[in-house]
Amino acid sequence: MKPRREDDLGTSPLGAHGFGGFLRSLLAGVPWSERAESNEALHFANPPTGMLRIHNANGRTRVIGEERTDIEILCRKVARAESDAGAESMLERIRLLDGRGSDGALELETEAPRKWNRRGHLDLELHVPRGTALDIMASNGRVAIEGLRSAVTARSSNGSVELCDVIGDVEVTTSNAKVCCCDTRGRLVARSSNGKIELDDHRGSVDASTSNGLIRCSLEELGKGGCQLATSNGRIILELPSEVDAEVDIRVDNGVIRNDRPLCKAARERSGQLRGKLGKGGAVVRLRTSNGSVSLR
Repeated sequence: MKPRREDDLGTSPLGAHGFGGFLRSLLAGVPWSERAESNEALHFANPPTGMLRIHNANGRTRVIGEERTDIEILCRKVARAESDAGAESMLERIRLLDGRGSDGALELETEAPRKWNRRGHLDLELHVPRGTALDIMASNGRVAIEGLRSAVTARSSNGSVELCDVIGDVEVTTSNAKVCCCDTRGRLVARSSNGKIELDDHRGSVDASTSNGLIRCSLEELGKGGCQLATSNGRIILELPSEVDAEVDIRVDNGVIRNDRPLCKAARERSGQLRGKLGKGGAVVRLRTSNGSVSLR
C-alpha cells in the first residue's frame, strides 16, 4: 500500500480545515446557518410627559426603573442568514426607530426585515427614570419590567410578561404565554389566552383571567376594587392576608372547592358554589373556573 503523504491531506473531504470546514461546506447556503451580532448604546432625553411607548416585533424587552433623569438603551442586534455576507447585510438593516407621539411621548419601534432565508431580531434593555409611564407591545419576545413608580401597560403575542417592584396601575395581556408579577401595588389587570398567571405579594385590587391555565394569587393587601379571578380550564389558588374584610363568592362547574378560611354566614346554594363573609365583609372576592379546583387560603 502506498504511504499517505502529508500533502495528500488537502484532497481529503476534511481538507486542511478539518471537520469544522467539512460541516461548513455542507451547511453552505442553508437558511440561517450563519450568524452576526453587534451591540450599541443609545441615550435619549426623558420626554416632558414622562411617557414611553415601545413596539418590539422580534426580540426581548427589559425595562429597569432607576434614579436617573435620562433614558439609556442597550441594543443587541442578532442576524442569521445563509452566508457570512448575508448575515452582515441583514445586521445593517436592523434598526431602532424613534419619534414623538402627538401627546409628547417618546416612541420607539424596532425594524428587522425578514426573508425566507434570513431573519433577525433586536433585544432591548432600557434604563429609565422610575416615574416613567410605560406602554409596551411585543409580538415575539419576552417582556420584563422592574423598579417603576408609574402606570404600566404591556401586551405580548408570543412571550411571557414579568413585572417586579412596580407601584402603579398595571394592565398586562398575553396571547400564548404566562404572566408573572411580584411585589406590585395598585390596580392589577392580567389577561392570558393560553398561559398561567402568577401574582405574588400584591397590594391592591386584582382582575385576572385566562382561557387555559392556572391562576395563583397571593395578596398582601386587598384593595377596595376586590379580587376577580377566572379561568376556563385550570386551577385557582388565592392566598389572602390573615386579617381581611371581604365578601366571598366562589363557583366551580367541574371541580372542587377547598376553603381554609372561616366564613361567616357561609352558604352552599348548590354543589360547586360557596358564598360567605370574611371579617366585616366589603370588597368582593369572586373566583370562577369551569374545569378545575379552587383553593381559598
